[in-house]
Amino acid sequence: MPATKSNFELDRYDVDAIANYYRNQPLRVWWRCIVIFVPLIWLILRLRFSKNSSPATLKKLAIESRKLLTRLGPAFIKIGQALSTRPDIVPPVFMDELAELQDQLPPFPNAIAFQFIRDALGSAASEVYAEISDNPIAAASLGQVYKGKLKTGELVAIKVQRPGIAEGIALDMYILRGIGTWLKKTFKFVRTDLAAILDEFASRIFEEMDYTFEGQNAEKFAKYYGQLEGIYVPKIYWNYTAKRVLTMEWIEGIKLTNVQKVKEAGFDSRHIIEVGVQCSLRQLLDYGYFHADPHPGNLLVMGDGSLAYLDFGMMSQVSAEQRFGLIEAIVHLVNRDFTALSQDYVRLGFLSEDIDFAAIVPALSQVFNPPEGQSLTEMNFKDMTDQLSQIMYDYPFQVPAYYALIIRSLVTLEGIAFSVDPKFKVLAVAYPYVANRLLNDSSPELKMALKDLLFRDGEFRWNRLENLLSNAQTNPDYNLNGTLDKGIDFLLSDRSEFMHDRIIDEIVKGIEVETNKRLPASFRSSVIGDIAKTETTSSLGHISKLWSILQDDKAISPTDILPIAARILTKRQTLTFGRDVVSKLAQRSLVRAVRGVLLRDEKKYQDDKQQELLDNAGERELVGSGLRRSVNGRDW
Repeated sequence: MPATKSNFELDRYDVDAIANYYRNQPLRVWWRCIVIFVPLIWLILRLRFSKNSSPATLKKLAIESRKLLTRLGPAFIKIGQALSTRPDIVPPVFMDELAELQDQLPPFPNAIAFQFIRDALGSAASEVYAEISDNPIAAASLGQVYKGKLKTGELVAIKVQRPGIAEGIALDMYILRGIGTWLKKTFKFVRTDLAAILDEFASRIFEEMDYTFEGQNAEKFAKYYGQLEGIYVPKIYWNYTAKRVLTMEWIEGIKLTNVQKVKEAGFDSRHIIEVGVQCSLRQLLDYGYFHADPHPGNLLVMGDGSLAYLDFGMMSQVSAEQRFGLIEAIVHLVNRDFTALSQDYVRLGFLSEDIDFAAIVPALSQVFNPPEGQSLTEMNFKDMTDQLSQIMYDYPFQVPAYYALIIRSLVTLEGIAFSVDPKFKVLAVAYPYVANRLLNDSSPELKMALKDLLFRDGEFRWNRLENLLSNAQTNPDYNLNGTLDKGIDFLLSDRSEFMHDRIIDEIVKGIEVETNKRLPASFRSSVIGDIAKTETTSSLGHISKLWSILQDDKAISPTDILPIAARILTKRQTLTFGRDVVSKLAQRSLVRAVRGVLLRDEKKYQDDKQQELLDNAGERELVGSGLRRSVNGRDW
């Protein structure tokens, strides 16, 4: 029962408009419910009683699942696409079938497609393009793609939208949203706002149906990430693009998941995956503008080894506050500070401020503490999210809609990475990026996160700084000069006032020890020698180790140091530091001098007292001897 433009047309997802429209069509809504849920419930029951069936039976059920979702239309196809990347939910045989939903759907007639081109561009397809394929080369959930050539000679992909999809998606979302709202009201264990997640999902689909919006997304994505090494974004041809027709640069390439073909082409699939992970981290944490649908059909390896992103219909945005919150959460996660991590979840919108954290903190500790002998970065991201999902069921978490898309994006990417290399660890690639951001980003939020990471209970944790530097150096964006420059800026700024006294102490101790070493043995201070054997040796050892780590990337030449040194010497804070160092040296020298005089006077007094005692003892000895002689000689 397709609706005409006269009685239904929406340019964007509008919950109220859709509800008002379908509230007056109860028979149509109920009929659609029967069409959806009768075969779906029957399939679920068969799946439940077929867990121990033969592989052939499971394969047959998997094919039926794919065909059912295809028949149910674009909304369910999108759901199936999401499930095709979740090995924790869907068995492998079903994943293989659902993956075919991504680029092997039944096409709609060419006559309709070519009519849409005429309506959108004002001329017949044969007049607009120099060439266009007789049939679509791919059919997706929202449209189908033809290969063509412009009259200027460029090869292009021409995407044409499916007919009548807006009404069908609106009806399905109306039904699913109603069920989601009912479930949350009826069952206490459903704490996630299902309606909000469905609204976010539906909004992205409606945006995806407007191809001018997709073209703008592609250009925005290219602006932010197109200049990254190893990343390519196709060009949009606006003269041949409208709401229902998109013309973009044709990309010839190999699916990233086709490891054998990528290898035969002479490329390293793992390296390309790492490039993709780095790009995803930039999307989430640099600009907050990310590709929410990075399935295998949207990632191609080009002839030069670059990773090309396709299909920019489903994008999402993370606010600056949410980005900083995510980075701080990673810091607290690495730091094993689960109390702070629980507060991060409040800031990110997962928990309310009035919640009792007594039980949640131990639960988070259990999820994020790796097994014995394993570091956090060696854990699978999917395993962590699965365990976290269980906590979110057990405790009063509210999952924000943006978070669901982030998790879907990262888990999808990790699923692709596993198909390339089963030992690939997304977190192991992600942490060097975060380390580099912490060391180089000048934002107050990340400086505070760095402070939280490096200091605990007033003590500076050298091992954390060493770990940050070591990890940051493995990030492609690592900049030695930038790290030194920003690090010194930070040390000399008011923001690091909490470190000044400690730094001055370390400098003074270092000067004293080095000066003491160069004095003749008879003039050396035993007090400074004791310092050298204890505190300063440890600090100098850490500083020496940090210097070695810094030079692992490349030797630090005078040309690197001199500009930074010149800038340090001209800073007002440097004069303050110098004055405080001289003052501290003078104070400690004066204290030692007074102490030395007092010790000498005390020693002289003790020596004189000892001599007096010895003299008195001698006199008593002499008197005693005389008395003994007088008694013996009767001379008394």
